[in-house]
Amino acid sequence: GGGGGSSLRMSSNIHANHLSLDASSSSSSSSSSSSSSSSSSSSSVHEPKMDALIIPVTMEVPCDSRGQRMWWAFLASSMVTFFGGLFIILLWRTLKYLWTVCCHCGGKTKEAQKINNGSSQADGTLKPVDEKEEAVAAEVGWMTSVKDWAGVMISAQTLTGRVLVVLVFALSIGALVIYFIDSSNPIESCQNFYKDFTLQIDMAFNVFFLLYFGLRFIAANDKLWFWLEVNSVVDFFTVPPVFVSVYLNRSWLGLRFLRALRLIQFSEILQFLNILKTSNSIKLVNLLSIFISTWLTAAGFIHLVENSGDPWENFQNNQALTYWECVYLLMVTMSTVGYGDVYAKTTLGRLFMVFFILGGLAMFARYVPEIAALILNRNKFGGTFNKHGGRKHIVVCGHITLESVSNFLKDFLHKDRDDVNVEIVFLHNISPNLELEALFKRHFTQVEFYQGSVLNPHDLARVKIESADACLILANKYCADPDAEDASNIMRVISIKNYHPKIRIITQMLQYHNKAHLLNIPSWNWKEGDDAICLAELKLGFIAQSCLAQGLSTMLANLFSMRSFIKIEEDTWQKYYLEGVSNEMYTEYLSSAFVGLSFPTVCELCFVKLKLLMIAIEYKSANRESRSRKRILINPGNHLKIQEGTLGFFIASDAKEVKRAFFYCKACHDDITDPKRIKKCGCKRLIYFEDEQPSTLSPKKKQRNGGMRNSPNSSPKLMRHDPLLIPGNDQIDNMDSNVKKYDSTGMFHWCAAKEIEKVILTRSEAAMTVLSGHVVVCIFGDVSSALIGLRNLVMPLRASNFHYHELKHIVFVGSIEYLKREWETLHNFPKVSILPGTPLSRADLRAVNINLCDMCVILSANQNNIDDTSLQDKECILASLNIKSMQFDDSIGVLQANSQGFTPPGMDRSSPDNSPVHGMLRQPSITTGVNIPIITELVNDTNVQFLDQDDDDDPDTELYLTQPFACGTAFAVSVLDSLMSATYFNDNILTLIRTLVTGGATPELEALIAEENALRGGYSTPQTLANRDRCRVAQLALLDGPFADLGDGGCYGDLFCKALKTYNMLCFGIYRLRDAHLSTPSQCTKRYVITNPPYEFELVPTDLIFCLMQFDHNAGQSRASLSHSSHSSQSSSKKSSSVHSIPSTANRQNRPKSRESRDKQNATRMNRMGQEKKWFTDEPDNAYPRNIQIKPMSTHMANQINQYKSTSSLIPPIREVEDEC
Repeated sequence: GGGGGSSLRMSSNIHANHLSLDASSSSSSSSSSSSSSSSSSSSSVHEPKMDALIIPVTMEVPCDSRGQRMWWAFLASSMVTFFGGLFIILLWRTLKYLWTVCCHCGGKTKEAQKINNGSSQADGTLKPVDEKEEAVAAEVGWMTSVKDWAGVMISAQTLTGRVLVVLVFALSIGALVIYFIDSSNPIESCQNFYKDFTLQIDMAFNVFFLLYFGLRFIAANDKLWFWLEVNSVVDFFTVPPVFVSVYLNRSWLGLRFLRALRLIQFSEILQFLNILKTSNSIKLVNLLSIFISTWLTAAGFIHLVENSGDPWENFQNNQALTYWECVYLLMVTMSTVGYGDVYAKTTLGRLFMVFFILGGLAMFARYVPEIAALILNRNKFGGTFNKHGGRKHIVVCGHITLESVSNFLKDFLHKDRDDVNVEIVFLHNISPNLELEALFKRHFTQVEFYQGSVLNPHDLARVKIESADACLILANKYCADPDAEDASNIMRVISIKNYHPKIRIITQMLQYHNKAHLLNIPSWNWKEGDDAICLAELKLGFIAQSCLAQGLSTMLANLFSMRSFIKIEEDTWQKYYLEGVSNEMYTEYLSSAFVGLSFPTVCELCFVKLKLLMIAIEYKSANRESRSRKRILINPGNHLKIQEGTLGFFIASDAKEVKRAFFYCKACHDDITDPKRIKKCGCKRLIYFEDEQPSTLSPKKKQRNGGMRNSPNSSPKLMRHDPLLIPGNDQIDNMDSNVKKYDSTGMFHWCAAKEIEKVILTRSEAAMTVLSGHVVVCIFGDVSSALIGLRNLVMPLRASNFHYHELKHIVFVGSIEYLKREWETLHNFPKVSILPGTPLSRADLRAVNINLCDMCVILSANQNNIDDTSLQDKECILASLNIKSMQFDDSIGVLQANSQGFTPPGMDRSSPDNSPVHGMLRQPSITTGVNIPIITELVNDTNVQFLDQDDDDDPDTELYLTQPFACGTAFAVSVLDSLMSATYFNDNILTLIRTLVTGGATPELEALIAEENALRGGYSTPQTLANRDRCRVAQLALLDGPFADLGDGGCYGDLFCKALKTYNMLCFGIYRLRDAHLSTPSQCTKRYVITNPPYEFELVPTDLIFCLMQFDHNAGQSRASLSHSSHSSQSSSKKSSSVHSIPSTANRQNRPKSRESRDKQNATRMNRMGQEKKWFTDEPDNAYPRNIQIKPMSTHMANQINQYKSTSSLIPPIREVEDEC
């Protein structure tokens, strides 16, 4: 009984010191009660001393009966291993160093002996030396092989090595988990190895660690540094104590917490497994592993010293703390909070905390914010796009900025596109700024942003590019190096096509010559919808069309841009302009009610009854094997009949209106006057199938048919039904196989290449040439400027649907160094001249008669070289203001008081044959530069406010609302951004725009230019001459001519119908004087654009009508002349626009003059010219007035000569050799 009480008391004392007692000794059970009491009192006297010596024991484990602690044995095993190995390594290095020194000295002695004893003795002594060297070499080779094998095993270069490295890490974590389990037990206790399962597992782990340590030791190049590595130190203090515990049947928790330091390698393991791939993820795992491993290791040390106590205090000052309480203590300490509920009591613990606070606080302050930043930003724009069922998505990449994205979204998500069910995924390698991020959030239902690069296949997979409907690539229009920007976008196309060749790509290109590189991509296929929107080509094409019909650039830009209707009640010019701005271009399949009708008939019916303007159709050839089975025909004329399933191109205010063309039924809707009542009826209608595949009849459905692009090649069916496409006798006779007048496609006028020196004019030569009705191109550029591609400006002005005498002369005024670089692409075009100088020089401008030009174009190649956006357009603005401030005398006007349009004296203007060559009707000469027609290219939209000093435009006004843009005197490349959206929804729109503005450029022609970088001349054949028969844009005046009766108060609809029925001319807009609505006369000559006015719109006499007119086969022969009015009001001195002749039906059938009579008349005229002063303009060779030897001409050449300029003796006569049929 007494013994039991002693045992209980001892057990309670031991538990108070966190040591458990399981049973008492055998001697206490055999003693008497008194002796037991005595023993109990004696035990209580020596209790403090025994607490320091006694350890927990069990009846099953034969531990020390005195309970002596053996922690020093475990620690000694680690220290002896570490320092013993370190001593051996240092001793080995010392001996090796001494051996090397001795061998070095011995080697020198032997060499001296060899020299003294001679070569004969040396031969005898070399044998044993060589054998020794071979033995050493063999030994070194074997050791090297083992070392290499060990290195491969631990370096994860092979599958076995990777498995081994991962296994070692996993077992280290397992050993750490066993430590966490054992940490709930006393620091030191007796354990039977054969019955303790956790000790057996820990022993197995450490045997494996020992073998792996041996591999690492063999593979190490520097054994000393290997011995001092962190992983080696961890093994020294964790592996030997396990073997000691087996030998002593004791367990000491000790330094097993050092296994937590293995967590530092967690990042390397994940990289071996190819889990971590990005730098951010690697950095995040590194920071977390270092932080957690340091935290857990320090907690293990505090747990050890606090539960053990200080050795010099006989371990009396210990406290019972669990491991997780120590983890909590260190986190509170690192974060500098320090609640004080848990703290260190031992001296060792407090000393450790002093140093840990310094290092831990620094680590906490550095690592935690960085970890938080990586976690918060890691998934913000990462992740993978999840496609929602039933919705398509597109990927937009390239130049992603606030401006480009806002412009794109504003047009793409416009409310007029009422069925946009497309998600937009932006992919860019730079995270968006706050403004751009806010823009994405405003459109979060349809827009997502992901950070990445299209050059990375992993990022392409993240945005599901393989299932995307299209990929759109935006270009930086304001970059300093356009070629580098194009190269970047081409690389993006290559990367995307390499990942998924079938994806449809629409990309912006800055330079026309870089489009050729896209053709080198094997999977690039424009027939499948791939498109390159060349900004330089379209920009200069728009400007070129403005030279032919001023204001057309504004009208076309407004047509393919989505803009909402802005209603203005006041009777101002803005009211009528904005009504036209709300019109856009749409496509819709025509109802079966139109089948069999001619194009003009359907066009008239749509305009009058459906309130729709149809300007073109998609024509399908009957020949299914035709290279271009489908092609777009713009105002084809009355010879073409509408087929079933024909796609029409309409100008309307929204997509719902265009549906009327599809729903129209003659039986149901013939008597309906309100077009809004034309809805889908119950009549059975034919559904159009193409290639047995039904087409979705949507106005914005993309047309991805193979032959959708416009091709000039006529189909056999069209040629049979159209006699105009077959060259007449006049043309066939002039098919000279030895003369090349057009390029190989027949789409452009062509001449043999000329040297630039032949087209350069001096200032005096230009002044004597007396240019008139020409185009002046003011170009700013130097030898280092980026090329802007002037060929794209000249090509539309040299389209073959103009007769040769109708071509406007082009004069470039600018740096000759720059123009020499552009000349290679211009030397095959006729009627081109160069005046070296500067557009800011008024002398140069007067020399080229800028006051007599049809259009002055101001361009700059230096705009993108300036960082300040407000100064990018300074040259163009200065040139424009300089011209407008110029004053001119009326001397030339006096000379031509009786001859309008420079009609040569003695020629009757009323005669059809003697109509002016350039078709110009002029009022008295311009006396101020304000009235000169100018179009200025701008880079920055806000700079438009500086062009007109008398307008009241607000600087924040959008470009399309400003007066210069509405008048067609300013053009900015930013308006072309809308083409990306328009092309995606309907790529036929881009084809139509390109056909209108480029003068007939086709994919075949682009392929030819890509191959040779120049137009190739071709012989005139029936096929190439047939390509000339295509309509062109023109402006008609209402002051006189066949439409004069409608000019004064007539209705636009009546004019539309009359022009369409009589001349197959399709009207689509008005160019009206700005102040025409005022009751009082105004001297202002500015005009603005009205797009697609309604039927009842009232006309005024000064209006100019935009129209699509047919090619005139009988130009120069008998015809009815349609006069053209001035661009100004009746009281203005402004000159008029180009006059376009309208051939009468009778004159087409009956030609009053035979070929022989014309030959005689032209020959007589040529002889008279030869006797005058010898100033010639040889247009095909583009020569200029200078000393020329006149050679005899053939009758054929004589027929081409036409004298069209003659003034008094003050101005030398200019003669033109016209080389055309």
